[in-house]
Amino acid sequence: MLFCHVLQPEDEHPLCLPQVLIESTDVIQLAPTVVSNLPALPFMKQTPRRLLTKTLYKKVQFHLFGKELLFEEMALTWEEWEPFLRSRLVTIRPGLQVEAGRYRCQRCHSNTPEKFGVFPCVRCGKECTYCRHCLMMGRITACTPLFRWIGPPPPLELKVQSTWEGVYSAGQELAAAEIVSSVQSKTELLVWAVCGAGKTEILFPAIEQSLQKGEHVLIATPRTDVVLELAPRLSRSFPGIPVTALHGKSDDKNSYSPFVVATTHQTMRFTEAFDTVIVDEVDAFPYTADEALVQAVNKAKKQDAAVIYLTATPTPELIKRTQHKRLDLAKIPRRFHGHPLPVPRFKWCGPWRKRLKKEQLPAAVSKWCRTKIAEQTPVFLFVSSVAIMEKTTSILQKLDPAICGVHSADKERHEKVKAFREGEIPILITTTILERGVTIPGAEAAVFGAEDSIFTESALVQIAGRVGRSHEQPDGEVLFFHFGKTKAMAAAHKHIKTMNALPFLQKEVTPIGKEEST
Repeated sequence: MLFCHVLQPEDEHPLCLPQVLIESTDVIQLAPTVVSNLPALPFMKQTPRRLLTKTLYKKVQFHLFGKELLFEEMALTWEEWEPFLRSRLVTIRPGLQVEAGRYRCQRCHSNTPEKFGVFPCVRCGKECTYCRHCLMMGRITACTPLFRWIGPPPPLELKVQSTWEGVYSAGQELAAAEIVSSVQSKTELLVWAVCGAGKTEILFPAIEQSLQKGEHVLIATPRTDVVLELAPRLSRSFPGIPVTALHGKSDDKNSYSPFVVATTHQTMRFTEAFDTVIVDEVDAFPYTADEALVQAVNKAKKQDAAVIYLTATPTPELIKRTQHKRLDLAKIPRRFHGHPLPVPRFKWCGPWRKRLKKEQLPAAVSKWCRTKIAEQTPVFLFVSSVAIMEKTTSILQKLDPAICGVHSADKERHEKVKAFREGEIPILITTTILERGVTIPGAEAAVFGAEDSIFTESALVQIAGRVGRSHEQPDGEVLFFHFGKTKAMAAAHKHIKTMNALPFLQKEVTPIGKEEST
């Protein structure tokens, strides 16, 4: 498939069309070529030139608004696309763009050569370059066009009102007000709130106000588990508006709603769609390890959007920005129920890897697990790898066959977490995939092999944050089993004790227009 830049009759500005739609009255400005060879065109005012059926117009508008999608994702023929393209309701741009002699993917922004490959392409009949990095979302090649809606937004008549009837703590109330202020002024804000501070609830006033003004709101988070946890809570709190939940296996990818909760990977589908963007767990893997995900979230927001970052363990980069007055900060060092964070205890367990090879657990670990089973206390047992998880699970299942292990690639992960929440699993052995975003009332937690390098300060703080999250059971045990203390363990211990010593809210907000330059 080849594309051209053409001038329509009585039109001063070119548009991009596939060669198959060229008419005799069109003036070709750039000869037919693969779409990646064509320069980008500015957006121009819509000029209706073809009759559109109401059904087709609504289908394209609701499916494509705020997004950039592949031809295959829309299931339309070129003849059906033609009136949208000629009326400039929809525009085409290359999926891959050549910049400084190398390709850049317009969807995920990858531009390093190792993230591109070559394959025999059916579409153009040649050896064609494609982006490996976002391949799981559909192949983008040098001859792939991306379709973008630039017409008016879909009309919606929705009743936007939060039905949440909870009562804020002092820290929550002040933080919620700061978030509202940031959303109104379209600025950035870091909310540094301890695990269990009630971060989701403090978003409700700002979300409500933004949606009531007809704006679009995105909550982006690095992990599917958090999407699955948040979406039902948001739907219950905002029953008058559909909440679109997007993750790798979701069925909502073709739906439209002004309120979206999505993994950061799924934000690659959007372009300048959202007025308010909330990045939950902003420090979590893989978001912090993949610049393409940061770019995707940035691409999904409008240029003047408000951006709220939420985390219990901010990255050094975010902390540095607040210190240099480049990012406003609201800190909530106390949980919503007012009780302090559980402070982890350290327990030496000897050369545990040697014991595992003999199909045994250290006596301290085995005794602790037996006690929790007897007490009927649900327990997260965190380990450093899938191999250790499998070995530990097989040993502990001799105590109770209902004990399970889980990891990121486990196809039954969500079902196991659900069973754990419902009390069917006494101990859930897990990798760090469940270090955040999962709340189990009354659960306690231990780390087996806490000296492993995968257990960073932030990971250990998040793990401790799984405990004591409810009013009814505001405390509980957090134990780090180790074969040698690490700096990360000491730092996590200090982090938690420091937050426990702070008042309910600290804020460092730079007045708008008064930012210091450094």
